[in-house]
Amino acid sequence: MNTPDRRSNTLPRGKTVYGASLGILMLETRFPRIPGDVGNALTWPFPVLYRMVQGASPDRVVRRRAEGLLKDFIDAGRELIAQGADGITTNCGFLSLFQGEMSKSLEVPVATSSLMQMPMIQAMLPPGRRVGIITISADSLSRDHLDAAGVDPGTPVVGTESGREFSRAILGDEADLDVDAARLDMIDAAAALVDKHPDVGAILLECTNMVPYAADIRARTGLPVYSIYTHLLWFQAGLQPRRFDPWLDDLRR
Repeated sequence: MNTPDRRSNTLPRGKTVYGASLGILMLETRFPRIPGDVGNALTWPFPVLYRMVQGASPDRVVRRRAEGLLKDFIDAGRELIAQGADGITTNCGFLSLFQGEMSKSLEVPVATSSLMQMPMIQAMLPPGRRVGIITISADSLSRDHLDAAGVDPGTPVVGTESGREFSRAILGDEADLDVDAARLDMIDAAAALVDKHPDVGAILLECTNMVPYAADIRARTGLPVYSIYTHLLWFQAGLQPRRFDPWLDDLRR
């Protein structure tokens, strides 16, 4: 017996743009965003919406705790929602500081930082193993940032600020980026992390600009690597669940 199709033909709330559920709040930058970077639309296997927050420079957000920018991020989030976003994220892990206020102020789910994955990753690891963090600025990643994302303050953290290229080019918002040098910075930071903390069983990348180098870190350490990319693939899967009806239709025949 055929089962009636109960799908509704009624679309959700009115939008300007349909089919792009994820809204990404961007810092105001000029440095190159290569594939893998959150700010490169080719990174995503689904459409996304972008909105730049004026005045949100990398230095101000990372080193100065995004001072005075909360309202600007909330307002930009509302603009993305009005445009069509069903969920909001940002392109800087240090914006975990805004997670609570943005969640309260916006009417859709909010995922400000890759650091929010920490409790889930830790729960998956075997006893005696823990997650380690690679960040663009270890000196700037405070207890407040970690607490806002539910991260144990005792978590091992290594920064890239002593490297050749990555932190300087990104935080200095330089017009050029030596990708090979940045890759070596990532590999060196990962090696330092596992050498100093041999109990690390997984690596979490705080910075959204580190995603292009995740495979290199995995190759160097042999450990699973999580990032804003892994976080937002999961986030998107809830915003637009995959529909399996064609397979069900085949089974009904």
